[in-house]
Amino acid sequence: MRKPEWERQEPGQKGRPAAESSAGSVGAPDPALSWSAPVVSGDGRPRVSFGEPEGYDGLARPRPLGGRLRPQAVAAAVCLVLGMGLVTGAVTGSWLAGDSGDGGARSAFTEAAGLWHSVPVDRLFPPTVQGQGAGPGGADRTWTRVAVAPDSGCERAFDPLLAKVLEPAGCRRLLRATYTDATQSYVTTVGLLFAKADAAAMTSLAGRFEKEGLGRRADLMPLPYAAKDTAAAAGFGARQRAAWTVSVLTDAPVVVYAVSGWADGRAVDEPEPAEEAMEPGATSAPAQAGLGHEARGLADRVERALRKNVGPATEHPS
Repeated sequence: MRKPEWERQEPGQKGRPAAESSAGSVGAPDPALSWSAPVVSGDGRPRVSFGEPEGYDGLARPRPLGGRLRPQAVAAAVCLVLGMGLVTGAVTGSWLAGDSGDGGARSAFTEAAGLWHSVPVDRLFPPTVQGQGAGPGGADRTWTRVAVAPDSGCERAFDPLLAKVLEPAGCRRLLRATYTDATQSYVTTVGLLFAKADAAAMTSLAGRFEKEGLGRRADLMPLPYAAKDTAAAAGFGARQRAAWTVSVLTDAPVVVYAVSGWADGRAVDEPEPAEEAMEPGATSAPAQAGLGHEARGLADRVERALRKNVGPATEHPS
């Protein structure tokens, strides 16, 4: 006859005798070998009571293991199905409506293209521009507008090589204004080239400027705009260019540039990109005079004025 479970010896219990049984009595089991005391039935066969296993209910009826997790699993599955439905519905609705999600950006890009004729000159090129912290060492700057060029095309507005580089953007209109600092020691021309290109073409051109370092090449400097009887007299020409910056925007079809020089008309043998002239420790003449700060600071603020006229869709913190 097969011994009851509690009579079997566990490993490590060698030498311990198993309890003896007879037809009329049952020996007490070793408590170390059972989870509860045995129960003797009428047929004299010993029985052992165990703790309720995980897979049974209160009446000892079998139930699938993991049943406690079923409500959570069902809830998770329902949430997943509902979530997928919402996402699918949103995407489908967007397709049906023809909305790819970037309509606001496209609208702002299109709006910016027409600013040259829809916004007064004083809003694009304010008569006075404040440059808080824009000078060397964080000094403040104030620029006063001394001349505004009539809006025009781009013919003969750039040196031939720069004109060729900008050709992929096309030229819808060119606006220019020239400013002087508070001491009238320096003059700076700021330009806004309104391009015909779409967003993809502008992004491509901006990438080329960045990758090839075109904005730092002295043979790709913009030309200044001079006006008689102003601080930017006729002497502010190609030979007077000292520092410059060119920025191809990607959220508007516009190229923003600025070029600065001395108001006394002195020629400059080694012009320097504004970014290099602004570096700490730069010792070139344009750097020492702060002309890199003049060009970069004024260009930045004209660009901000441009964005404000388009609206929040193209505004970025500076």
